[in-house]
Amino acid sequence: MIRPSFLGSLETMSDRDFHHFSAFIQERLGIKMPLQKKSMLEARLRKRLRALSLSSFTEYREFFFSPEGMERELVNLCDAVTTNKTDFFREPAHFDFLVERALPELLSHREVGISAPLRLWSAGCSTGEEPYTLAMVLSEFAQGWPGFQFSILGTDLSSQVLEKALAGIYDMDRVAPIPRTLQRKYLLRSKNKEEPLARVVPELRARVSFRRLNFMDSEYRMSESVEILFCRNVIIYFDRPTQARIVGRLCRHLLPGGFIFMGHSETLNGMGLPLQQVAPSVYRRVRE
Repeated sequence: MIRPSFLGSLETMSDRDFHHFSAFIQERLGIKMPLQKKSMLEARLRKRLRALSLSSFTEYREFFFSPEGMERELVNLCDAVTTNKTDFFREPAHFDFLVERALPELLSHREVGISAPLRLWSAGCSTGEEPYTLAMVLSEFAQGWPGFQFSILGTDLSSQVLEKALAGIYDMDRVAPIPRTLQRKYLLRSKNKEEPLARVVPELRARVSFRRLNFMDSEYRMSESVEILFCRNVIIYFDRPTQARIVGRLCRHLLPGGFIFMGHSETLNGMGLPLQQVAPSVYRRVRE
């Protein structure tokens, strides 16, 4: 039941409350939260106050930093502050490079995908558009290579977006960037014309698994290393030293000779990483 004090308009977030949250978000999640983002954080956390029937940000702060709050509310805070912008076939030149150069080189030198399944990782996968795009691209590529197999892992900090990714259900406007030929092969359209939706076919969903991962963890607990790693438009939210630490951890799970794809606005130059740039925003793991 909502308390009477909650029925009025909520007060604004104080600078003290903001600094408590911003310091925690930067330390725990690595996301930069300068004072200019106070109004954005306030707007996003206001939904959590309503969900918990709290009347002030100070009440929310006191609850969040309590033992019970840290256990129950941390995932919700992560969902509230993370940005999840993604599209099918975003930055299409990367998928051209993958098919025309990266995959043929991996196949010719190590028979990756034939002797053992090719392993791909979509780090910061959001609602799943990127890993499912990869699954479509790889399925098309496999038609020219008998016996070619692959598996894809998608990870994200937000449990909320991972649930959507696992379901693989999208509004029709979200799937518009997918070529029509691939839509017909890899999507199932709902029969409800009032709520036009499409779902990724079961065969493709079976190729992709999802799990939660925080880039700020010191270890990522990956059971296997990968040959292809997509981490695009993710590290732009971190400061430069944190970016270097994150990509360094990613490299631990990228096999020598494997490829990592970054966003076009992200550069890894000067970070001292075991990577060699081979195309715009594409790097290859070298032996240290």
